[in-house]
Amino acid sequence: RCHHSDQEYLDAGATVSPAGDDKVWSSADLLVTIHCPTRQQVALIEPGAVLIGTLAPLKHTDVVHDLAERKVTTFSTEFIPRISRAQSMDVLSSQANIAGYRAVILAAEHASNRVPMLMTAAGTIAPARVFILGAGVAGLQAIATAKRLGAIVEAYDIRPEVKEQIQSLGARFAELGEKKDASAEGGYARELSDEEKQQQAEAMARYIANADCVITTAAVFGKAPPMLVPADVVERMRPGSVVIDMAADPDAGRGNCELTKPGECYTTSGGVVIDGPTDLPSQAAVHASQVYAANMIAFINEILVEKEGDDAGAELKLNLEDEIQKGAVSTNAGEIGNERVKNAQGGGA
Repeated sequence: RCHHSDQEYLDAGATVSPAGDDKVWSSADLLVTIHCPTRQQVALIEPGAVLIGTLAPLKHTDVVHDLAERKVTTFSTEFIPRISRAQSMDVLSSQANIAGYRAVILAAEHASNRVPMLMTAAGTIAPARVFILGAGVAGLQAIATAKRLGAIVEAYDIRPEVKEQIQSLGARFAELGEKKDASAEGGYARELSDEEKQQQAEAMARYIANADCVITTAAVFGKAPPMLVPADVVERMRPGSVVIDMAADPDAGRGNCELTKPGECYTTSGGVVIDGPTDLPSQAAVHASQVYAANMIAFINEILVEKEGDDAGAELKLNLEDEIQKGAVSTNAGEIGNERVKNAQGGGA
């Protein structure tokens, strides 16, 4: 909850529709959402309207087809290119930053021991050991948060260039002996081959078994998350250990951990807590909403221009030759506007 009352929206000049009133979808030229609308909601959107949000078009192919048929121009913010000019619009990074923080707090809540070292007359309590898989935005924030809590942190990523970033935050980079570069275009990690996955899993098993908390963040854009923590490795973890699987994917039925149940938290027969949250940013809703709104304002400013003359206000002015708009567009003028989305549709709508 963001704790904003309806009155605050009214005072800001907005109109508040009753909960469940889908007619709001037919009342705007420009619609901003968080997740993908339903097919019923799409049927209410006026042709020619613009829809912006984290729409996951590679998964919701039926909705994308409907949006194209209704000639709605849609921008999927997860496709905004990672270039300097678009940093203020980077929804994935802003939400991953919050998710990485919340994952560590969640791990600390589930853990059976305290995180920082404690020296008392009764003896010294060793700090918790935290192992983080993946050092993208979420992973780096998880490293920083775990270090602030006083944990001993080890982290791993298949991209060798992030080693210095991991070390700069005070964590140890886990050396698993890879020789090949696993970076992909746009700052993401590429998908590993089956042989690379097997070698990686075997090498990291000892790090996982030695950790009090394991946080996994590895995702491959548009595909099922790589399976990095097999069930037999979980069995080697100590009772009271915790796995927070940030890659939990309901469509895949798991996350990076073989035993993850997306959307559930449970304890294995061996006493290991496995939590597969599917919407971590919502657990810090105030700031998640704040940065999402800032991302949306930055993007909307790219497609709005002030009207000339005496008329107040602004008007939509799309420029699909622009790098940002071209990268983010999913549908326009009745067609699929993004090659990846078109491929997911089997060639087009």
